[in-house]
Amino acid sequence: MKPDGRSRDEVAGSAAIDAAAAAADRRDSPLIEAGQALEAQLGKLLEAGGSVLTQLADAVRSHPDKPFLLCGTEAHTYGEVDAVANRVANFFHNRGFQKGDTVALLIYNEPAFVWTFLGLARVGVRVALLNTNLREQALLHCIGIVGAKHIIVGQGQPLLDATSEVLSKLQAEGVTIWLQGSALPPAGMCAWDGPVQRESVQPLPVQVSITPGDTLCYIYTSGTTGLPKAAIMTHGKFAAYSNMLVFSTGVQSNDIFYVPLPLYHTSGLGIGLGTAMTIGATLALRRKFSARHFWDDCRRYNATLTFYIGELLRYLCTAPERPDDKDHKLRLVLGAGLSPDVWRQFQERFGVPQIVEYYGMTEGTLGLINVHNRVGAVGVASPRYRKSKSFSLIECDIDTGEPIRGKDGKCTEVKIGKPGLLVNKLSTDVPYSGYLGKPELTEKKILRNVFQEGDAYLNTGDLMRIYKEYFIYFVDRLGDTFRWKGENVATTEVAQVLSEMEGVQEVNVYGVKVPGHEGRAGMASIVPNPGQKPDFRRWYRFITTKLPPYARPLFLRLTQEIQVTGTFRHMKTTLVKEGFDPKKVKDPLFVIDNGKKSYIPLDLTVYSGILIEQARL
Repeated sequence: MKPDGRSRDEVAGSAAIDAAAAAADRRDSPLIEAGQALEAQLGKLLEAGGSVLTQLADAVRSHPDKPFLLCGTEAHTYGEVDAVANRVANFFHNRGFQKGDTVALLIYNEPAFVWTFLGLARVGVRVALLNTNLREQALLHCIGIVGAKHIIVGQGQPLLDATSEVLSKLQAEGVTIWLQGSALPPAGMCAWDGPVQRESVQPLPVQVSITPGDTLCYIYTSGTTGLPKAAIMTHGKFAAYSNMLVFSTGVQSNDIFYVPLPLYHTSGLGIGLGTAMTIGATLALRRKFSARHFWDDCRRYNATLTFYIGELLRYLCTAPERPDDKDHKLRLVLGAGLSPDVWRQFQERFGVPQIVEYYGMTEGTLGLINVHNRVGAVGVASPRYRKSKSFSLIECDIDTGEPIRGKDGKCTEVKIGKPGLLVNKLSTDVPYSGYLGKPELTEKKILRNVFQEGDAYLNTGDLMRIYKEYFIYFVDRLGDTFRWKGENVATTEVAQVLSEMEGVQEVNVYGVKVPGHEGRAGMASIVPNPGQKPDFRRWYRFITTKLPPYARPLFLRLTQEIQVTGTFRHMKTTLVKEGFDPKKVKDPLFVIDNGKKSYIPLDLTVYSGILIEQARL
């Protein structure tokens, strides 16, 4: 024993940890320096009263004739986009719109989205970015919570239909609706293109004063756990998103960004469009993501960078292989939510040299980025880096989602290698804008007196894990994680294992209530490979070999398609509600049978046996 009471092994282990931490600090130093450079750049920009609009103006002055937007056969230079954005700004200015007013956009990815958004921003109008998949009650809800009395509807019959479905209710609320395109607007809607085209291309006669804290736009949460909430995107935060890649990945003005992600979401808008404007790059748009056209688009536009989120790259990997899979110029793919199995498969099949995974929340205060091509990691987490970003992983209760506090009321950081709740310290330098609406919506995301009396931390709601190499990995979202047989089950980790089974194309894991049992039992919705019949005995052997008993899915649901949000994240709410009830679920259901070492059909008779606890789970 050493004088401090520690054994030789403990001392050796502590020394190894210290050495690993020191090595990680050295590795992460360039990223810390990049972050400091980013903060300095933003500070200068914002102190001078600038914003991304200022940086766009610089790009217009520097190269007005350079292509800015590409979309199908359309091509628009920086100068052309600037001119149309001025027309939009003058349109609203001449109609009395002022800084702080709100206008909603329901527009697909197309050039009109960009210059309409920019024109409104120049007037200081707050832009509510509506998800183009919203319909009826959800659409009305999103318009109502921001108080928008004006909506601009883009081209496309689905958008016109969605608006027409709620037209009478919008009219009752006194909402004005403009319809873009050359088509004659139906009764109750106003023409847009003609009136805007008659406006001047000159800048506004009086420049609107913009501060970093002013609201630029509202970006809605996905609504996977209820109706969407409107997250506030300030000019300062948008500038941070737009400059992030410049200092961490070395993107250049000669890069061509291909953006198949929706511009109504942060990744497409702030990181895609925003970065392109900041450095004067070219942006290629697609109305909606298409796995079939993705690589043809990349080749057509000579794209060098593209973006993903959620399951998007998985859909590219499940598409039929082609001889020209590696015939492209992509050097960098950036995004969030990529699982390790798809990461490896994508790089091997398509030959993209680097993937940069990042982590962030539209309403959040913390951004993490993995620039080391480390498969599965969302960022780095050396002691020095965590201190620079003021984030921690703390112990929490999986069932309630609440942090676990000691007798002194304070929280405890988890040990390296253990999953913990990610929290980020708030301060005057790291403000939290939160959500529009009732203050309690924002306050619910803040944890107070975490480590010291009076401190405040943003509760991300995400479980993360830091391994000994000090990379940080996403584990699961609290609410998706569940407890079974006294153990915590992370749906993301189980889904990752199941996705490696033979014959599985896509999988979504969740927990369901079982009468007479505490917690929730694991269930997996699986899309089998086309034309391939599931081998349940083989699946059983795989699952029981790879997963501990508490993490094994007890129920399987075979389906043809897994529903995703507009940002390609799996939806679980409906699946959880339907559970394993054959009367509610139209898809084939199966239950684990340890006696037969397989999964067997789950019909009403088997279901009834489970309900009265005749079947052992």
